[in-house]
Amino acid sequence: MTAYITLALIAITVIVSWQAWERDSLFQRLILWPPAIDRRREYDRLLTHGFIHANGMHLAFNMITLYSFGGLMEAYFSARITPVGYLLFYLSAIVVAILPTYLRHRHDARYSSLGASGAVSAVLFASVLLDPWGGIVLFFVLPVPAFVFAGLYIWYSIWMDKRGGDNINHSAHLWGALYGLLFTLLQQPALAGHFLRRLVSPDFGG
Repeated sequence: MTAYITLALIAITVIVSWQAWERDSLFQRLILWPPAIDRRREYDRLLTHGFIHANGMHLAFNMITLYSFGGLMEAYFSARITPVGYLLFYLSAIVVAILPTYLRHRHDARYSSLGASGAVSAVLFASVLLDPWGGIVLFFVLPVPAFVFAGLYIWYSIWMDKRGGDNINHSAHLWGALYGLLFTLLQQPALAGHFLRRLVSPDFGG
């Protein structure tokens, strides 16, 4: 099954990110900057920040991860809550993942955030429930099971969140992961048992 929505999300994110790099006024309008929400009521920034990225590496990492795991989740959610449901899952994950950080920094004019990491993390961790041994090929040569990649993703997010120094909201990775797990399990609680059974029965072919 062709993952049309996932491919469309990737295309839109790449185009918007590229345009934002070319036009600083667009970049500044889309980025999550708390005072713009708190004072000017630009609530759309809670969503639009998920379509711009800090640089090419940030964009590539997120889009490769989304491409690797999005197809599985698009097929799964499309069969249960329709393709529109999958799209709404992705878009809502952008907002849900950023809310704790926004509330913490809502009066901080020095804070800003951008990137699709929260939504991508939600897709990644939802896919781990379905297929923990499915995975991603790092650097085009190293196959990594999904649950191992997810663990490394969390470790990296915690480390970078403590380190700071960029506009990437690494804590959103954690909230996105939690949202992806809860959203999927609330629809089908039996997936918890399915995950455990699959985990103890390695299947590197997915």
